[in-house]
Amino acid sequence: MSGEEGFLLRGVILLEGAQMVHDAAVAVEQGRISFAGRESEIGAAPGLPVFDGGGMYLAPGFIDLQVNGAFGHDFTSDPDSIGRVAARLPQWGVTAFLPTFVSSPLGDYRQKLQAVTAARKEARGARVLGAHLEGPFINPAKAGAHDADLLLEPGLEALKEMGPLDALRLLTLAPELPGALPVIRWLRERDVVVGLGHSQATEAQALYALEAGATWGTHLFNAMGPFHHREPGLAGALLTSPSANSGIIADGRHVAPGALRLAFFCLGPDRLALVSDAMAGAGAPPGEYALGDRRVRCADGRALLADGTLAGSLLTMARAVGNAVAQVDCTPAEAAFMASAVPARVLGLAGSLGRLRAGRMADLALLDSDLQVQAAWVGGCLLYVGEGAPARMVC
Repeated sequence: MSGEEGFLLRGVILLEGAQMVHDAAVAVEQGRISFAGRESEIGAAPGLPVFDGGGMYLAPGFIDLQVNGAFGHDFTSDPDSIGRVAARLPQWGVTAFLPTFVSSPLGDYRQKLQAVTAARKEARGARVLGAHLEGPFINPAKAGAHDADLLLEPGLEALKEMGPLDALRLLTLAPELPGALPVIRWLRERDVVVGLGHSQATEAQALYALEAGATWGTHLFNAMGPFHHREPGLAGALLTSPSANSGIIADGRHVAPGALRLAFFCLGPDRLALVSDAMAGAGAPPGEYALGDRRVRCADGRALLADGTLAGSLLTMARAVGNAVAQVDCTPAEAAFMASAVPARVLGLAGSLGRLRAGRMADLALLDSDLQVQAAWVGGCLLYVGEGAPARMVC
């Protein structure tokens, strides 16, 4: 089933928007969706190979805006590993992602951004959409697993010193730091998404940043000052903003199920995005792995520094979707929307990615009844087939 040949996938349940369309079909031609809807509406197969979806769920490919690494590879310490991770991410339903770098010495960013540029051209697997710089403009009091000695106050000179920023798609900063607002405005003028996180901002400081052009909350609740009824802080501002979107790590460890339900209640599936925050230990055996210049112990589903600080996660996007359904009691369609359409819109890519609609890129994930990934396509090319995939789909 190559992107050039095209194919027709019949007998699936489409997870499109908030709806589940039963007895559906999707036609793919030249790497794009040419039809998605009820099977009865497509008529005869348009001269394409026909495959049976076995009544499984078909979702848009997941888009992960925060991936620090996986399969033993850490992007911050080894940015040349981006392509190796991209090749394997489709097994988790991820068809596009932002390689994410934790705070680093200022002189190291040029190499990292160059590696992202190269991977965007050369990687075979999940699409490399650009870089997410998580820091270094974050609050030392909320550094989390970041090395506090590497943190800086936001400044245009520091940004320019990082090198050409063509590959930069998202930058996370703390809005209460001196110089943050001019940096937000400068980045937005260049179509870089600004996320607010690792912060002790007051609600007022957060609202100023949102007015200046920030549109994203980085791992909602984590590495933020606590919500208080007299000072809602950054979390409160994000939960009540009429326009901002927020990412959340739905692994049951970073955020309790009750907090996940609160975020879903406030933001709904239209503005809450699932992110993995995966680090090198995700998809790898238990052991010790890198996160930048730190060593992280990964075991029992947790990634921890020696002092017990959470240091990224071992979560996959497929598991995040399943957790959202189980913990929030949302539909599979709503969970898939949070893993695909919301991140696509955040990056300004809603016209090409994140929905099962004619004309969109054929980035697809086939899920069984347990929401486990059984097949994934990028641009119509089959890149992953699971053991439970329908027999007629295996090439």
